[in-house]
Amino acid sequence: MKIFIKNINLINFNNEKKCDIIINNGIVEEIDNDLICNDADEIIDGTGKVAFPGLCDIHCHLRDPGYTYKEDIISGQKSAAKGGFTTVVAMPNTDPVVDNPAIVDYVYKKANENKIINVYQAGAISKGLKGEELAEIGEMKKSGIVAVTDDGRPVSDASLMKKALIYSDMFELPVISHCEDLLLVDGGSMNEGFNSTYLGIRGINKSAEESIVARDILLAKNTNTKVHITHISTKGSVDIIRFAKKMGVKVTCDTCPHYFSLTDDLCSGFNTNAKMNPPLRENEDVNAIIEGLKDGTIDMIATDHAPHHEDEKNCEFDKAANGIIGFETAFNVAYKYLVKSGHLDIKDVIKLMSYNPHKFINKSGGEIKVGESADLVIASLDKSYVFKKENIKSKSKNTPYIDEEFLSEIENVFVNGTKII
Repeated sequence: MKIFIKNINLINFNNEKKCDIIINNGIVEEIDNDLICNDADEIIDGTGKVAFPGLCDIHCHLRDPGYTYKEDIISGQKSAAKGGFTTVVAMPNTDPVVDNPAIVDYVYKKANENKIINVYQAGAISKGLKGEELAEIGEMKKSGIVAVTDDGRPVSDASLMKKALIYSDMFELPVISHCEDLLLVDGGSMNEGFNSTYLGIRGINKSAEESIVARDILLAKNTNTKVHITHISTKGSVDIIRFAKKMGVKVTCDTCPHYFSLTDDLCSGFNTNAKMNPPLRENEDVNAIIEGLKDGTIDMIATDHAPHHEDEKNCEFDKAANGIIGFETAFNVAYKYLVKSGHLDIKDVIKLMSYNPHKFINKSGGEIKVGESADLVIASLDKSYVFKKENIKSKSKNTPYIDEEFLSEIENVFVNGTKII
C-alpha cells in the first residue's frame, strides 16, 4: 500500500516545513518538496493542513479486565485513535490487578487480536495494589510491561517505594508515582479552598499531593534512581520538581489537559464531571502548570483517560467516581489553551505529547522521518468545531468539555501506514 500526501505542513518537535510525504508498506519512504508518485494507491491533498507524529499517552485507563462496562481494549483504542493517539499505556488498576505475567499476557493478546493502535501495559508496583509487597516486576517485564505504578492509589509505605525504585531500576523500568497521602486526603472530594467551603464539600489540601511528591523525589535522590511523578496539579508540586531537577535528581513528570485549562470553579452546581483525582485546583495552580510546561519542568502531557458509567457520575458529589475521559479532547485542549493562547509553539506540544512520551517508554516514534514507521496524524489547525456528546467514541461520556468549541480538528490518523481514521 502506497500513500502520497501532497503539500502538507510537517511538524516535528524540532522542525516544521512544507513538503510531500510518501508512505510505502507502512514506512515513511520519502519526505521532500515536489515529489512525484504515479503509483500511489491513495493521494491525500494536505493543502492548509498539518501532519505530526502520532501522539503517545503514557497514562490511561482501558478498564480491561474487570470493568469493561466502562471501557475495553477495543473501544479504548477507537477513542484514542479519534484523538490522534497512536500509542497508549494502560494502567494496572483493573480487576484482577495487572500484577503478574498472566494478566499482562491477556491484555496483549486481546490488544493484538483487535489491533487499531499500539497498546502497552504498565504493571503494578505492589501485589493487588495493596502496598504491602512488590509484585512480580521482573516476570512482568519479560511479558512486555513498559512501566510500573500503583496508579489509583499511592504506595504509602516509603520503604516499599524505595525497594520499588531500586528493583525497577535493575530492569530499566520507569516507576510512575501516584502522589497522594490518603491520611491528608481525609475523605475529601475536591480541592480545599473557597469553592469547597461555599459548596459544603470536604476539601483536599494541596499538601496531600505535594508531601508525596517531595518524599518520592528524596527517595530517588538517595537511591540514585529515576522516578516519574504523574498528573501533577499544584503550584507546590511544580516548584518542588523544578528545584529537584536543578539539584540533579532523576525526576520527570507529567500533567493532564484539565490541570492547565480548568479550575475548581467548575465544581459549582455539584458538577460531578468536574470531580477527579487529583482534584481541579485554582488559578494560581493552572498558571504554575502552564509555566512548568513552558520552562521544561513538566516533561509530558498525559490524559489520565478515566471512563466511568453514567450512573457512577449521576449521584451525590462525594459519592461520584473520580476521573474524566481524555483521549478525544487532549490535543485540542492543548492547542486551544497552550498554543492559541500564546504560551507554547505547536512544536512544543508535539514534544510534550509525542516525542518525550515515546522516549519515556523506550519505544520508537515521536518523529516523522524517513525509514520510520508511519504513525502520524493529519489535522486542520484553523478549523473550529463543537465537541458533542453523541460523537464520542468512548463507551463513557464523563467529560466537562461537552459543547466546548475547539480550534483544531484531527482528520486522519495512520498507524504503521494504515489509515484508521
